[in-house]
Amino acid sequence: MKIIVDAFGGDNAPFEILKGCAQAVDELDIDILLTGRKDEILRVAKENEISLNRMQIIDAPDVITMEDHAGEIMKSKVNSSMAEGLRRLAAGEGDAFLSAGNSGALVVGATLLVKRIKGIKRIAFAPVMPKKDGCFMLIDSGANVECKPDMLRQFGVMGSIYMEKVMKIPNPRVALANIGTEEHKGGELQHEAYAMLSKTDLNFIGNVEARDIPIDGADVIVADGFTGNTILKTYEGVAILLLGKLKGIFTKNIINKIAAGILLKDIKALMKTMDYNEYGGAPLMGCAKPVFKAHGSAKAKTFFNALRLTKAYVDGGVVDEIAASIANYRKDHGQEPVEDVSEE
Repeated sequence: MKIIVDAFGGDNAPFEILKGCAQAVDELDIDILLTGRKDEILRVAKENEISLNRMQIIDAPDVITMEDHAGEIMKSKVNSSMAEGLRRLAAGEGDAFLSAGNSGALVVGATLLVKRIKGIKRIAFAPVMPKKDGCFMLIDSGANVECKPDMLRQFGVMGSIYMEKVMKIPNPRVALANIGTEEHKGGELQHEAYAMLSKTDLNFIGNVEARDIPIDGADVIVADGFTGNTILKTYEGVAILLLGKLKGIFTKNIINKIAAGILLKDIKALMKTMDYNEYGGAPLMGCAKPVFKAHGSAKAKTFFNALRLTKAYVDGGVVDEIAASIANYRKDHGQEPVEDVSEE
């Protein structure tokens, strides 16, 4: 398997990206195609004694920064490492693409260069996050601020397939993020989406309130991008706050430090459970080929885990499963096959 990597995406590129890739080559048995400034990649690798074994480099002179407007990937930054990587994926030169760069640019580039699965209305960000026992997927978490009911239905279908094929959760529970659990709660979007999700073959369990999500609300949480991103950022902020408070308690005085030493194993296990680095990144669900987004602040560990999930995504045949599900839905509802409408 060959995974295309944006070597200049994120805050810590290319050093941490190269470290994560080197680890992935050794432990995941994959080949990597790096896109970015070739001379700098070679220099950083040499200075830090990072092996480039099984890595090919494609020179790309430009870099999309976090401050760049998303549309620049198709304008002034067409020669960027991200754009080049997406073009290579579209051309079939790799099995998947991974970047820790500008999220908006990645969505635009993936939509226009790689295209969407036929019948999928919008690409969605879908991070996998920790909960009381295991993890859940939050889809969408920011790619689509405004959504239509059928988009939420598709998000539920895609999320369910991912959690079953990649995270190995049988018959994943799907829930709709809402302000109450009752069927009548929410606005028109939630009412119509609820009705659509209820008529699918998904294991749809109804509405879920935000406070129940971390406990064990569901395996797939469906939301419009505005709601999902608010949940995501609040979730991350609370986790950082609580872990920081916990550290403060255990380092407060000598007695607390002794107690921390006794509980060290359990404390480390808790911190690992709440650490987003364990999950690495999020797939752009709905792309015609696998595209993953790693955290912008990704270090080598995070990037390695993102590569691990990307490999599992390809191995699980998620794109083909989604395409088949959408095609069957259209057939069952008497709808004609659709042409690619990625550029709408």
